[in-house]
Amino acid sequence: MGQMATDRATGSAAQRAATDGQAATRIKSYAPATGDLLGDAPNTTPAEVRAMVARARVAQQAWGALPIEERCARVLRFRDAVVDRSDEVIDLLVRECGKPKHEALLHEVAVVADLVTYFAKHAPRILRARDVPLHLMKQRRSTVHYVPRGVVGVISPWNFPFQLPLRDVLTAVIAGNAVVLKPSEVTPLIALKAKEIWDAAGLPEDVFQVATGYGPTGAALIDAGIQFLVFTGGVSTGRRVAAACGERLIPCLMELGGKAPLIVCADADLERAARGAVFGGFSNSGQVCISVERVYAHAEIHDRFVDRVVELTRELRQGDPSRASVDLGAIIFPQQIEIAERHLADAVAKGAVVRCGGRRVDGPGQMFEPTVIAGCDPTMTVMTQEIFGPIVPIMRVASDDEAVRLANDSHLGLNAYVFSGDRDHGERLAERVQAGSVLVNDVLSNAGCPEVPFGGIKQSGFGRAMGDDALRDMCDPKHISVDRVATSRDPLWFPYTDGSYAWFQRGLRALYSGSGLVRRVLDLF
Repeated sequence: MGQMATDRATGSAAQRAATDGQAATRIKSYAPATGDLLGDAPNTTPAEVRAMVARARVAQQAWGALPIEERCARVLRFRDAVVDRSDEVIDLLVRECGKPKHEALLHEVAVVADLVTYFAKHAPRILRARDVPLHLMKQRRSTVHYVPRGVVGVISPWNFPFQLPLRDVLTAVIAGNAVVLKPSEVTPLIALKAKEIWDAAGLPEDVFQVATGYGPTGAALIDAGIQFLVFTGGVSTGRRVAAACGERLIPCLMELGGKAPLIVCADADLERAARGAVFGGFSNSGQVCISVERVYAHAEIHDRFVDRVVELTRELRQGDPSRASVDLGAIIFPQQIEIAERHLADAVAKGAVVRCGGRRVDGPGQMFEPTVIAGCDPTMTVMTQEIFGPIVPIMRVASDDEAVRLANDSHLGLNAYVFSGDRDHGERLAERVQAGSVLVNDVLSNAGCPEVPFGGIKQSGFGRAMGDDALRDMCDPKHISVDRVATSRDPLWFPYTDGSYAWFQRGLRALYSGSGLVRRVLDLF
């Protein structure tokens, strides 16, 4: 989601770890809120990755052969273990990501627990073999079965290093696959904690493995003989990953960047819309692929809306979440601060006004003030390029039609938001906005709904995580056709004769020309 930690910058301790560690045997993890060293993780070599995939392939055979109900029951043990050890998971998320405890609990741990619960309950139904009535060959019975793909590779980012990888890992293993996860090198300890909990819950160790490392580790995973890849990250990296998968004919799911618009209609509940913009823009310090990254406010309510957003933003508390209860913590990957500063400089040079925030926070941590910019227009990069930081840019529009046109004028299309006091009007606007998901009078919540598909259009990627189809996509559909009536000779087989040709020609006309009476009779059965 957003910028991937495979991009490099220099300066802070975390940045130095990202640049200097490529040749090292260990990856160092630093707390973004303090700069303290938290620990280290292996820099997995390509040979080690290949060995992991080989072990996963063997383990998958036994795992995939289990009845799906048994797999679900075993994965529920992992959920129970996560809940039992949630305090240590949350503590590590707070330290390694610098995010508030509320977000570590609700946006990471709780989402994982709920997703496992949902799919463990519904997977037997979702993956049940289904009969397919044939419209013509009534003498045969066809069934589609959902067969595990084999070994699934998951490459995940740093902004939600527990929820996002486990979302894909757990749907894959419930479907009967084995998984090798390559987490971001910026947050490796959280992935290793998930693996530790999996093993401690008594689940097969080789069914879920973690390969911590840098870019070469991810490249090795793609090249190691996996059968499916799930990638979450930035657009530029996603292009390279998709090309590598295409070269090897590996099917893949690409969840890439977002530039979510929020449309505020003239009849919107201003208080809810303002609070939605603040929460949607500053949750996880704006490091969310579906963050509110641009706001189009109707001219009739624009000024009051901006004033209220500024008031609410100034009330937010920012600091080290491991030491105090705060609303905003740190920027996980320091390059995002530089990106935010470039966007702000461009906007101000073109006439925008910074209404609050706009600066790095003094101190040892990687923090940037929650920032509201007004007077924005489409020439500014802050309105067109992904920010992935705590900035909410606002533009005045004359009509809802203009807002929809501007919302759609983007190369990205992951999430979008519409606020209107008339739900029917809001829904009609939502239908016109080009995005994978559009929420009316709400923000961000669809990322925690396992029942519905999550993913984007345009350069925001392809394929969907979550939803029933996402679980099926972890499988290969297998068609089995069985005869209903036993015959020793099929009229479609050899030998071809003039008589059979004439018979088939008459059948063609009876089925597909004029009234098609024969076809309609067959459709009754």
